[in-house]
Amino acid sequence: QVQLVESGGGLVQVGGSLRLSCAAAGRTFSSYAMGWFRQAPGKEREFVATITWNGRLTAYADSVRGRFSISRDNAKNTVYLQMNNLKSEDTAVYYCARSANAIGSTSDSTYISWGQGTTVTVSS
Repeated sequence: QVQLVESGGGLVQVGGSLRLSCAAAGRTFSSYAMGWFRQAPGKEREFVATITWNGRLTAYADSVRGRFSISRDNAKNTVYLQMNNLKSEDTAVYYCARSANAIGSTSDSTYISWGQGTTVTVSS
């Protein structure tokens, strides 16, 4: 399994922005789709965004579409999540994950490697 390390979380005010990064170890990063998920306190983990192996296609949860943007740099083995216009309901632990295939999906059951998570807290 590939090792994934997230960074970039922190405390931000409502309306602010953060950029999360997820660095992957290993030589197969560019062959697989990547995804971001999040888990708020007391809630189940939920899909946030996914990006295909080549970065050409992306998909987002309705709750973040238009505010968040997922991207990747295969030369750096890194996937990003740019989060703008943050809301208090975006507060959660954010996880990046590597898909089992090149396309990705919204289902966490199709992701086979997970990072340890980075905490995002949005204060009002």
